[in-house]
Amino acid sequence: MVKFDPQKHHRRSIRLKGYDYASAGGYYITIVVWQRECLFGEVVNKEMVLSKFGLVAKQQWEKLPKRFPNIELGAYMIMPNHMHGIIEIINDRGTAGNQINFDAESSRRAPMQEQFQKPVAGSIPTMIRSYKSAVSYRINLMRGTDGVPVWQRNYYEHVIRNETDLQNKTDYIESNPLLWDEDDENPNNMHE
Repeated sequence: MVKFDPQKHHRRSIRLKGYDYASAGGYYITIVVWQRECLFGEVVNKEMVLSKFGLVAKQQWEKLPKRFPNIELGAYMIMPNHMHGIIEIINDRGTAGNQINFDAESSRRAPMQEQFQKPVAGSIPTMIRSYKSAVSYRINLMRGTDGVPVWQRNYYEHVIRNETDLQNKTDYIESNPLLWDEDDENPNNMHE
């Protein structure tokens, strides 16, 4: 057994330090399947064909606004071994609000940092944890497996900065099946 070494075995945060991930705005998300297994289907003639597990991932993504009424979903795509999606957190007036100061820095700051086992209600980490959990639970029920990982441990997020950034992310998501042959997540392109 390998001894724990905090210099080697620490988890680095993927989040912007001090950023409030529960604040209004757009977020681009990528979540990868455990060991990059092509669990969700396959790309056939540059179109994604979902398996029954891919349909679960799609259905649970579409249910997120019911669980979190302060969000709207943008473009999303379930791929064979990962998914991309855009989540927009809206404020009480139903519009996104990201105040950019004259120095081009966002004025959003986290009133409270999310900590291990202390989720922040309505935050992106809480939403993604809920999504991953719902998908894992249903897929494991279907497979007759209990507690088998469905997802990689973490996920990637990007705070969408402006309309151009939003359009670029949307275009990328929508074209993902067309680009599968060149995709780094495609098992045929992975080199040891």
